Amino acid sequence: MAYTVTEDSRRDWYRTIVSLRTSIEVFADLVSHPRDARVLVEHELATKPTRQAIPIISRPFEETPLYDAIREAIDWPFEHPCRSRYSDGTFGVWYGARALETSIHETVHHFRRNTLASAAAARSRAPIFQDRRVHLVHCSAMLIDLRASCEREARLLDPNDYSFCQALGAQLRAASQPGVLTCSARHRGGEVTGVFERAALSNPRDVCYLTYILDPASGRVDVERTPGEVQWSLASPDAA
Repeated sequence: MAYTVTEDSRRDWYRTIVSLRTSIEVFADLVSHPRDARVLVEHELATKPTRQAIPIISRPFEETPLYDAIREAIDWPFEHPCRSRYSDGTFGVWYGARALETSIHETVHHFRRNTLASAAAARSRAPIFQDRRVHLVHCSAMLIDLRASCEREARLLDPNDYSFCQALGAQLRAASQPGVLTCSARHRGGEVTGVFERAALSNPRDVCYLTYILDPASGRVDVERTPGEVQWSLASPDAA
């Protein structure tokens, strides 16, 4: 395939990550009154070594003990490389979506697949919840434009086999290309980026919180932006 770069990638992209809507106190499950929790906090302050002036007692985020927008919204995939559509796991790729709905479709797919493969889902039929934070992040790089190629090369959008895209990602990264702009494999008409270079990303901003609610029996995921109000309902692709 012949590749061209596009200015269309130089804009804001949605990034949706796991993150609690509300901070959870470390000792909330141990005591019933804030006064008693304070006793435990003071005990921790007196006995637990720390390198910070004020230890972090409330830890609201899954991936880091202290919320850092740059690390959460940008740095995490580069600091923790894993296998994905455009990487075999030897380097990190940052994924973003042009539209919020596309970001939801992409992340719901992985939430559903990973959760249904877990032992917890196999044991319980109760709904499974996951909170997420949505960011906008600016990409300043001109990326390889694969959108037209998606019409000719079905392997670019294969729902399960990433081998072709992983080989392509390794080839483009070795050629010092900063990433790709391509079509979404999970949301028809949606567009996504896979960015290989951390320096191309900046200015993360909060957009909203979302709650994903998975029904293990059907695989349907309801998505709430406002708590208690389902705004999107995504059926499992395997549903009859």
